[in-house]
Amino acid sequence: MTMTPEQAAWFQGTFARLVDNVDQALMGKPHVVSLVLAAMLAEGHVLLEDAPGTGKTSLAKALAATVQGTSNRIQFTPDLLPSDVTGVTIYDQTSHRFEFHRGPVFASIVLADEINRASPKTQSSLLEVMEESRVTVDGVTHEVGRPFLVIATQNPIEQAGTYKLPEAQLDRFLIKTSIGYPDLAVAERILAGASDRNPSAHLAAIITTAAVADMADLASTVFVEPAVLRYTAQLAEATRADDAAQVGVSVRGSLAIIRLAKVWAAVHGRHFVLPDDIKTLAPAVWTHRLVLDPEAEFAGTTAQAVIARVLESVAAPQARSAA
Repeated sequence: MTMTPEQAAWFQGTFARLVDNVDQALMGKPHVVSLVLAAMLAEGHVLLEDAPGTGKTSLAKALAATVQGTSNRIQFTPDLLPSDVTGVTIYDQTSHRFEFHRGPVFASIVLADEINRASPKTQSSLLEVMEESRVTVDGVTHEVGRPFLVIATQNPIEQAGTYKLPEAQLDRFLIKTSIGYPDLAVAERILAGASDRNPSAHLAAIITTAAVADMADLASTVFVEPAVLRYTAQLAEATRADDAAQVGVSVRGSLAIIRLAKVWAAVHGRHFVLPDDIKTLAPAVWTHRLVLDPEAEFAGTTAQAVIARVLESVAAPQARSAA
């Protein structure tokens, strides 16, 4: 069953209300909020590469408050263990049974702060739960529920004592983006409310977590015609063929952009995906998936430049307006 125009219009209106609500706490960043919300509805995860103090924690709390969900923050450090993330099984001497004590990963919104400061072993503890929305401890599987969004952060400036995220783990993140600093007018508004240390606490819930899951299911029914699928495959192939790229966009990356494009189309009141949706989302979805040739990188080539070159070189199809 394909999404109807009426459902697309409802989706657009509801999404706009969600963005406006979150933006009350994270002022002046509607595009970033839209991307992160779209990633949640596409049931993916977000990597934020930002300097400290730009509002990453506020974003996670505001999202959770808006969808009537829960939020947990995990501060990643070199001594953090996988069980500190996922939870641990403990023997209860009273009941004479092993009981599972849930870790902080069991929440609607999980902020994995400075994920690159933890050891690779601890980083990898997130892989199963990010991909399958479940945790397996001592052979027992525990579902984390829906919605489930991991917002991982890393500081692009300070690299001392960090572990670079491997390509396989980067590929698990649906998008990579940044919040950035506010402009002057917004900064003045933030300073005027400096006495309120937790603006997310005042946000009213717009929808329930169950409704978010329903929106995610509805977005998956957006129509994508074969020409747009072919265009996406051609773009991915072009990244792999680019001289500056050692590793291009994987099949998982191609699937990821289609999933997000379906949500993005519904966000704009359409029940069908346009090639322009793919173009708009490609930098956020694909940039972090590229591995550049060292010589090209040394010469100043960036992943953003490769994506821009590919979008320029591959001709977009004339997509039909509906199924």
